[in-house]
Amino acid sequence: MSASTSNSISTNEQPSSISVQRYSAPLVAEMVANAAALGCVVSTHETGATIVDAGIQVPGGLEAGRLIAEICMGGLGNVALRHVPQFANWPLSVVVTAKQPVIACLGSQYAGWALSHEKFFSLGSGPARAIAQREEVFKDINYRDQGEQSVLVLETDKVPPAAVIEKVSKDTGLPANKLTFILTPTRSVAGSLQVTARVLEVALHKCHALHFDLSAIVDGYGIAPVPAPSPDFIVGMGRTNDAILFGGFVQLFVNTDDAAAEALATQLPSSASKDYGRPFAEVFKAVNMDFYQIDPMLFSPAKVSVSNMKTGRTFFAGKFNEDLLNQSFGS
Repeated sequence: MSASTSNSISTNEQPSSISVQRYSAPLVAEMVANAAALGCVVSTHETGATIVDAGIQVPGGLEAGRLIAEICMGGLGNVALRHVPQFANWPLSVVVTAKQPVIACLGSQYAGWALSHEKFFSLGSGPARAIAQREEVFKDINYRDQGEQSVLVLETDKVPPAAVIEKVSKDTGLPANKLTFILTPTRSVAGSLQVTARVLEVALHKCHALHFDLSAIVDGYGIAPVPAPSPDFIVGMGRTNDAILFGGFVQLFVNTDDAAAEALATQLPSSASKDYGRPFAEVFKAVNMDFYQIDPMLFSPAKVSVSNMKTGRTFFAGKFNEDLLNQSFGS
């Protein structure tokens, strides 16, 4: 049973004046200006695009990852690092809030733009997605942006080839020299953090998958423990997923009826999935590393609360799993 049947958001609720390009631009400028201090390096691609390496040939770092996460959210998110003694061995946590959760998370942060050429493949995240409009989700949230420059964050350990940058240029209508690509391999500290900072986005994406009325979402908060990266891609990727699946918490504030709020809370946690119960790397290997064979309902926070603004009632569901977190993070 779905919590609701609509995914649409009216134009009034998503004003065109909210530009993820405009809000993110100062953050991108800050990252480029302070690249050395952030453990990153900036270069110019043969196409003219700006490349920010946040972990391929350089260390990257926590602050770089935090800033990248805010850029991914189109400048509409606040990402902070906190010491939280929820889990004895993993107190470093990332806390995420957003000014406009649906735009910030689904309209910008979601890594939904698949870019490939020959042996190169990466998922694109960030403000350029809202200009390119290459994904169906933009029809559902009724959001489109424009700008004279933009940025795309790629989860990759390789510099994108000219063909990929030219595709982004064509789809956004922007010349390559007006595009910035931030490269974040999962094996870097920055890459590991920016993926874990998707804890709120993962919940919003699952709301979309459950056909919950996204216009009813007023606000949200997310927190998850930050894992150490691993030089092994599958281990590192598994840890960032497990941080959310077993240690993530999200609270959503919604305007709906109690039945819909309770149904959403019940269906949101990762434990509601048939694939729940093993570290993600094990699940991934068991399906021959084919993401599409994994139950999409697995990708969600461990524990949630849904607060209904209309009645003042809050519904809770899910559970933390420190044993699986320790198994994943300590492997």
